[in-house]
Amino acid sequence: MRANLFVLRAMLALVAALMFGSALAAVPNNRAQPAYAEEQTMLQVEGDTQAAEPGLTSKQSGRVHMDRHYLGQYGSTEANVIVQRGGNTWRHLRNGPIASIAGTLLIVVPLLIVLFYNTVGPAREEPRSGRKLQRFSRWDMQVHWATAISFILLAISGLILTFGKKVMLPWMGHDVFSWFAYLSKYIHNFIGPLFVLCSVVMFFTFLRRNFLHRSDMEWVKQGGGLVSHKHPPAGYFNAGEKAWFWMGVTLLGLVMSITGLVLNFITFGQTRYMLQVANYLHIIGATLYIVAAMGHIYIGTWGTPGAYEAMRHGTVDEAWAKAHHSLWYEQAKQGIAPGGAPPPTPPSSSTGSKTQPSPPRPGPAH
Repeated sequence: MRANLFVLRAMLALVAALMFGSALAAVPNNRAQPAYAEEQTMLQVEGDTQAAEPGLTSKQSGRVHMDRHYLGQYGSTEANVIVQRGGNTWRHLRNGPIASIAGTLLIVVPLLIVLFYNTVGPAREEPRSGRKLQRFSRWDMQVHWATAISFILLAISGLILTFGKKVMLPWMGHDVFSWFAYLSKYIHNFIGPLFVLCSVVMFFTFLRRNFLHRSDMEWVKQGGGLVSHKHPPAGYFNAGEKAWFWMGVTLLGLVMSITGLVLNFITFGQTRYMLQVANYLHIIGATLYIVAAMGHIYIGTWGTPGAYEAMRHGTVDEAWAKAHHSLWYEQAKQGIAPGGAPPPTPPSSSTGSKTQPSPPRPGPAH
C-alpha cells in the first residue's frame, strides 16, 4: 500500500503542476467559494492573521477547526475538524468544469462515431473462404469478457453516481433515484476490485502479442485503412489494437485501479486531500477510458465486419485473417506462435524461379 501511495502522490504532483497551478500554493485557495457562515468566519480570521501559511506538505497545516489539506489518519482526528475548505473546492471542481467536460465528451464522441460510420463507412468485407483459423483460445475469451463485463458495470454505475442527480433525479424523483444510487454505489465498490484483478490478468495474458514491431509503422502511415478501406499489413494485433492495449488497458487501467483502491479502502492513512485528488483523477481517467472503449467497441464490431466473430467464437475466416492481419496469417501458415516478430512483408511481385506457397488446406480450425 505504501508503494501505491507513493505512485499516487507522484501522479498527483504531475497533475497539480499541469492543471492546478494554484494548488501548489499554501492554502487557503482563493478560488474556493464559502459555503457556510462558519467558513466565512474562518476566511476572515485567516485574512487578518500575519502568520505565514504552512504549505501542503507540512503536517502543521492540519490545524483544528481550520481549512487544511492534511488531516492525519482518516477517521482518527475527524472530531477535531469542523470544516475543510478543500472539500468545498473539490465540490466545485467535480460538479463544475470536470463534470461538464466529461459529460460533453461522453455525448460528442458517440455522435462522431455515428457520423464517421454514415460518411466513411465500415471496413471492406472480404468474401468468405469457408475455412476457419483459430485466433483466440478459450482462456483469451474468458479473460477478455470478464474484464469487459466488469468495465461496463463500473461505467454504468459510475455514470449514475456522477450525473444521476442532474439527469435522473428530476424525472425519477427522490425515492426511485435513491435505489438506483444505492445499488450503483455497491456495484461500483464491489466490482471495482474484480476489475483490477481482471485487468492484471488481461495484461499478462496479452502482453507477448502486443510488443511493437517495425511493421506497425506501415499500418500507422496508412491510418489503419479506416478511410481508404485498404488493408495495411499487420501482425497478430495491429498498431491500433496495440495502442488500445498500452494506453487504455495498461495506462488508464493503472490510473483507475490505483485511484479506485485509494477511494474504496480509506483506512490506510489517506488524507481527505488525497481522496479528493484521487477522485479528480478517477473521473478524468474514467472519462478517457469510456471514450476510448467506444472506439474500441466500434472497430471491433460494426467498423470491421468479421472482427467480433474472433472474440465471440475464437475463430475467423481465413480470408478475413489474410486481409486484416496478413503478417499473422503468414505466421499461422508457417506454424509460428503469435507474439514473435512477424515475417517481412512479401514483395509485390515474385520471380519466376520461386514457387508460390500453397494455401492452407480446408479442414477444421488450426
